[in-house]
Parts: sequence; structure tokens; C-alpha cells
Amino acid sequence: MNDNAEQQPLTAAPSYAAAQSAKAFTTALTHADADTRRRAEERGQRWRAVLAGMAAGRLTIGSRTPVAGLPAWVTPEVVRGGFATGTPGAGGPLQPYETRAARDFGVPAERRALFAHCLTESGLSWLWGLLDSGRYDVAVPEEAALLTVAWLVRHGRTDGALDLAAELEPFADRLRFLPRPADEPATAAAATAAPDATGPVHRLTVSDTVDTLIRRRPNAAVETQREALAVWQPFGDELLGHWLETARDGRVLELTPDADWLTRGAALLDRYRLLAAAHTRCTKHRNPKENLAVLRGALEETVAGRPLDARRLGLLRHAVASMVRRRGLPGSASHTALRRRQAEQAALPSHHALAQLVLRRLAGLPQDTGIAEVGPLVSPVTRQESRETGLPAGAAVPPAIRQVVESALSAPIGTLVERGVVPSAEVLAELVPQLVAATTAQAYRDDALRALMAANYRAFRNRRSLLLLDLERQVRVEELPWVRAVAGQRAAVVGKADGEGTLAVLRQLGELAVQAFPGTILPNPLVRELGVLARQADLGAPLVEELAADIFMGTFSPKFLTAARIAGELLGGTLYERYYGIDYAAIRNLAITETGAALSRSYGARTSPGFAKLCAERAGTAPASRSWSVAANGKVIEQAQILTTHNLATLVHRAGIAPRPGWADLAHRCFVTVCRLTARVHGNPRPLATIKDAAYAWRQMLFHLSLCRPDEQRRVLSGLEEETARHPAPVAIRLAPALAGLILVAEGGAFETDGTADEGRARRFLGWSTENHWMRAAPEAAVRASR
Repeated sequence: MNDNAEQQPLTAAPSYAAAQSAKAFTTALTHADADTRRRAEERGQRWRAVLAGMAAGRLTIGSRTPVAGLPAWVTPEVVRGGFATGTPGAGGPLQPYETRAARDFGVPAERRALFAHCLTESGLSWLWGLLDSGRYDVAVPEEAALLTVAWLVRHGRTDGALDLAAELEPFADRLRFLPRPADEPATAAAATAAPDATGPVHRLTVSDTVDTLIRRRPNAAVETQREALAVWQPFGDELLGHWLETARDGRVLELTPDADWLTRGAALLDRYRLLAAAHTRCTKHRNPKENLAVLRGALEETVAGRPLDARRLGLLRHAVASMVRRRGLPGSASHTALRRRQAEQAALPSHHALAQLVLRRLAGLPQDTGIAEVGPLVSPVTRQESRETGLPAGAAVPPAIRQVVESALSAPIGTLVERGVVPSAEVLAELVPQLVAATTAQAYRDDALRALMAANYRAFRNRRSLLLLDLERQVRVEELPWVRAVAGQRAAVVGKADGEGTLAVLRQLGELAVQAFPGTILPNPLVRELGVLARQADLGAPLVEELAADIFMGTFSPKFLTAARIAGELLGGTLYERYYGIDYAAIRNLAITETGAALSRSYGARTSPGFAKLCAERAGTAPASRSWSVAANGKVIEQAQILTTHNLATLVHRAGIAPRPGWADLAHRCFVTVCRLTARVHGNPRPLATIKDAAYAWRQMLFHLSLCRPDEQRRVLSGLEEETARHPAPVAIRLAPALAGLILVAEGGAFETDGTADEGRARRFLGWSTENHWMRAAPEAAVRASR
């Protein structure tokens, strides 16, 4: 779904839910895989709950409180598109650990009874033991609630504990507030390490890796080939050799088979039947047109005493001649060498068997953490393992299995990027919550509370976004009652100048994202995490989300104008401002005007009409209106990204990022991304998404270029055409107008109002268009002529 908290669909149509329900129903009935059918049935049940809730009025899709009777802080169960099902994420039947706890406590197996027991002296003692040991898990944020109550009581904040318990009590019968005990303490980094983006993180846990390897099935095609090499080709050689005993001058059955030959032939047929029953992957031997089937069928007739007719005799002789011609006589040097190579290939252990070996190695590790050292887990088969498993000693673990294990490597996030474990900004966004959880928790002075709040944050980040209307925003972690109850325990450690605070972590993560993936805009989940750090560091500058063109409502929240004003402070008078035809001085005045107007009201502004009007005018669309054209909406959104630089200016100008490679290096790498994406346009029947991504990478290049020293800027510009020559010829042709426009502006020129110059030979490169995009419409004749 759209992750943006402030830009959601105008309506939530039941037709969408009905279509998803029907899709799940069809899959549950027709899919060949049983697990897929089961998952589809569960998915269908959730969609049917959505439809029933909407029809009955129990669900208000588009609201921050979509389920009647449940406050916004309750974790909702959310399905595709941001639709709440009506079931709380912490609801449903009692979990096994709750049932065990009820038995141990001697109370009824009911959530309200468990809740009440935890507020007694013995219950609080049990909770204090969990806080002290750290041996608990928080799967959903609600499971941190009673632990927070216990912490407040122990530290003499009884009033706060009573208030929190009173707020939770109405939902004690429905929600899972009881923490789940664990064998090992939760990740200790949050409780001990100083705020730092160099702490270890992992993409998968050992348990995740085990599950992935367990799901790997033997490759049917590979195992079929293995059976052919190990079973049927050797048997075919035996059949061929048997028939050649009757040959004279290469023609079989020129010699009359004797009784011994017939006896041995009958034994071969008996063995065939055993092999066919035991080895069922290959089916070629059953095909009457295949050589093996021809030889076997002729042998059956001959052993039975039935002479071969002329047709069958001709087929037999043709099959024998073909087999000898292709591979040589059995026993010859060439034939023996071929069969030796094939036997060696068939003897190689399967990927599935090696995956089972790696599973054995993983079994002894803690399952809920990452892997500190991957090497021993993916090393070749040892002699001891060979004796235990039958795998050949020295056999290497294949790259596909190594990659799965390496995904669980626990290391600084920069190391994971360097080693390819984090291949994209989207994957980076998956890992950042681990660091943000530790960083945000560092503000709590008490060790036990610090660990609890880190666990709570990690669980909260698994909460799925709701579909929201009217510029409403998603629930934030600080809105949870148990987080509010301990807000006063946060120390002023954020934003320290000594590099130990939240601002330093924000800077480190921002630098990593920009330098690792310079041609990619920051994905929304990463923007969200950086936004948490920015608020805690009191940065005074917002980070903005990428809006979805298909559900854009034509309005922007005030933070977009603030972000544009910050961009103007950094980029006024630069190549970026001139290339995109921006008047940052006017944007500054607009921001001052709207801020003054907001101060004169008793309520804060929810939209920035001036910014929306400016973006619409720059896009050439009707201002302040919701368009039903996705492309028209995309043009407006792109203008907002241009004006704000989509968070780059905020990270540089306010957070102070300074990527190590330098701005010139980042600009060049952006252009490499532009070229790579442009290469995908040629021959692509649906290239618009690729063109958009290329234009976004181009914009990031312009940003980095604008921060270069003049000599660096000239050097990068002079090397752009040389870079295009390293790519397929159509790339240079398609990018020629964009390059001409960039050089024009760099040399002091300017585009016309339509974004072109030099009679259309120079163009401003934008990603969205309501007409046929000029890059898509590059003359095919010119492309063909360049080959």
C-alpha cells in the first residue's frame, strides 16, 4: 500500500475488497500447492471480515480508528491496501504462552484474569523478574504494556501505573497485554550500546534462515537429470551392449541369440522393472519413440520367442546405429570418458542435500539473532560431516545457499551494504528500525526501561499502515499509552555535539543511504525512520514522503513548503535552481506568508494551498484540484519533489551529511544509474516507470552536481558523453536532448517556458508526462542507424 501517512485515497470502495476476496477464493480452490491454497483461504477469510465489517458499520475504512470501539493506539490487523479487518493484532484466541501462564498463576485461562493477576503482588514480582532478566519477547506493542506498568510501580510512580492500568483495563478481555517469556534476553544492543549507526544489525534471524532453507525443495529438473545420468544411461549402455553381441558388421540380429543370451536378456528386463518402479523422475524410457524404449521392447519380444517383424527390426537397427554413432561403442575410450564425466556429475551432492547440511550447522545457534560469522556455516563439507551424511568431503556449498545464510549476517549496516547483503535502499529501510529502536531507547536512563522501549519500538515498526483519508497521519509510537506513561523518563541525550546522540545517528544513516544508493530516492519506510530521528534530535526540519500518483488528492501538508524553503537556503543561485527554473526567493516569501497566517489562527494549518498551487502551475495542471489522471497527478508530485529535493537538502543543510566519496563521485554514479535505466527503455512496451526512475536519478545527479566545486562540476559534465559510450548505442541517442539541455544551462543558458531549447534539441528531463514522453518517442530510425 501507500506508506505515506498524509496522502491517501479519496474513497475506500468495497469493490476493491470484494475483488481481493474473489481472487483469494479462486486461488484457494485452484492452486496446485496445498500451502498456497491454505494461505489463500486465510487471506480470503480476512477479506470477508473486511466486507462484513464495512457492511455492518463496524469498520470505517479511511479513519485512524477504523474499528468501532477500539482507540487508535490498538494495533490493527491490516490487509493489502491498508484495509483493517476488525481484528486487533493483539487479539484472537489465547496464545500457548498465555495458557501456560494461566495454569502457572492458578487463574482462569482468560485474558482479563491474566491482566488482573499481573496487578497483584505476585504478578508484579513475575513481571519484575522479566524486566531484570530481559528474557521476554514483544511481538506486538501491546505485550509491552504490563511490563511498563510494573516498571512504574517499582520506581514509585504509582499514580502513573494506575492511570495506565485504567486506560488498558477496558480492553483487558480482548487484547494480549501479557509479555511472552523467552529463553534468552532480547537484543542487548539497545540496553548497552551508545547511539551509533555502526552497531550490528541483521536482515534475517537464524530462525528466518532455517525457515528459508527448509522451504527449499529439490530441483525437479536437476534431480531428473541426475537420475538419467546415474540410472538410465548406464542401463541403456547395458541394453546396447547386449544387443551388440548379436551384431555382425554393426547390424544386430545378424547372429542368432543363444539360450544364455536370452537368459541374460530376461534378467535385464527384470531389472528394468525394478528400476522403473524405484526411479520415477525420468519418463523418456517409457516413450516408444526413444532409443531405450525401442531396445527394451525388441528385447521383450525376442525373449518371449516372438520374432521381430521388419518394421521393429528396422527400428532396432536404427536405434543401435544412432546410439553408437552419438557416443561410441560401450567400452571404447571416448564412451568410457564420457560416462566417467557424467558419473562424476551425477555424484555431485544436490543443492537440497547441502542445504540440509547447512541446517545441521545452524541448529546449534541462537535462533532469534543474526549470525556473527558466516564462514564456518558455508565452508566445504568436512571429513566428519562426510562420514555422518554421506556427502563427499570437500564439496562446496553453492552460492544460492551461501546467499541465504549471508542474509542473516550480523554486522554494521555499512558492512552489509559493502558485502551486497543490502542491495537496495528498500532493503536498507528494512534494517534501519533495528538501529532506530536502539537509538530512541538510549534516551531512557534506566537499563530495564531502555531495553523494554527498544523491544516495543521494534514491534511497533511491524505495524502495517492503514489507508487514511483527509490528510490524517499514521499512529506514532509516542501515542501508545505505555510510551506516554514513561515519556518523562527520557533524558536529554539527543542531539549531542560529541557525536553520541540521535543527530549523529541520523547523519550516519543519511550519509550511508545517499552514498550507497545515490541514484535512488529515499523510500518511504526509510524516510519514516529518519523522520523519527529528526524529531527526537529536534532538527526543526521535516522529511517528506513520496506520494502515490494514483491516489493523490491535490493537496500537500505544510511540511512540504518547509522542506522547499530549506532547499532554497542550500540551492539558491545554483545549477539546480537554474536547471529546474525555480524561484527559491519566492518560495521563501510564500513560506513566511503561510507561517504568519497560521500563527494568526487558533489552529494549525493542515494544508499548504500556496505550495499546492505552485506545484500545479509548474506542472501545467489546474491548481488545487484532484485529477483523475494518474499522469497529471504524477506531474504535480514530481514538481513537489523538485522543489524539496525529496529530502536531500534537509539531510545536507540541517542534518549535516557529507558523504565520503564526495559530491562529484555521487553525481557520476547517479548518471551511471540514468544510463542503466535508459538502456531498459529500448524495446520496452511499458517504459514509463523506467523513464520516471531515470528522471529521478537525473534530478539527484543535478543536486549533487550543484554542491560540487566549479572545477569538479566541469570535470563531471565533460565526462558524461564518455559515460554514455560505455552503454548500448540507444542510450546516447535517447539522452542526447537531456545532455544538451544540461550543458546549455551549465554554460549560462536557459530553457523556454515549455522546458525546451534550441528548437527542441535540448530538453529539461522530467519523468512524468501526460503526452507521449519525448524519451519514449526517440526516433527509432536513429536508434536502428546507430547499431
